[in-house]
Amino acid sequence: MLWDDFLNSKVNAFQDVLNSRIYIDKTGLLEYTNSVIDTTSKFICNSRPRRFGKSITADMMTAYYSRSLDTEEMFEKLNIGQAANQKIQDEYQTADS
Repeated sequence: MLWDDFLNSKVNAFQDVLNSRIYIDKTGLLEYTNSVIDTTSKFICNSRPRRFGKSITADMMTAYYSRSLDTEEMFEKLNIGQAANQKIQDEYQTADS
């Protein structure tokens, strides 16, 4: 284990998901979030039943919005990579960045 992986393990968690054999692209949530982020609708509840990917969704959002990563390459092949409103990618301070 690399030292920086230990200190900042959650930041790279979504890359581990992308490296998995099975991944279902749910980056449409990011496109929706981008459209409401500067409005009164910016508070989003990520509620799903047990084992339905809440942690993966949180890791995806952390990777996308975190300033500590250059994630353009990570997201370019996903649905959000073709979206028009990507200007806020890598723009926010996240809890893990």
